[in-house]
Amino acid sequence: MQKTKKASRNEILAYHVSDRITLDIATSTIHKLMNNKKVTLHKDAFIHSDQGSHYTSPRYQKLLKKYGLGQSMSRRGNCWDNAPQESFFGHLKDEVDYQSVRTLKELKSKINHYMVYYNNY
Repeated sequence: MQKTKKASRNEILAYHVSDRITLDIATSTIHKLMNNKKVTLHKDAFIHSDQGSHYTSPRYQKLLKKYGLGQSMSRRGNCWDNAPQESFFGHLKDEVDYQSVRTLKELKSKINHYMVYYNNY
């Protein structure tokens, strides 16, 4: 039997690490989120993002619509919608020794370890 939990505030529910900045970074994360059987999203759940090309692309927009997810994008000069995520990345960069890694596999391992720590401790 799998435990299901409601998404809580400040918890990372899905992420994707890649060595390339492509649209797949954004779409893979959404697919991982929606395929996570341990999480139940609120019916009005939405995604915070900036105005980057990944998040404004028609393919990404169509994917959010398919899953019934709303989207909140920060407007130019107003970063408040995305501030919690920017804060998270600031902490991740401070707390993970990512500069010492030599391979993508090592980086993924360090990030996976940090995500467990961040979500649970």
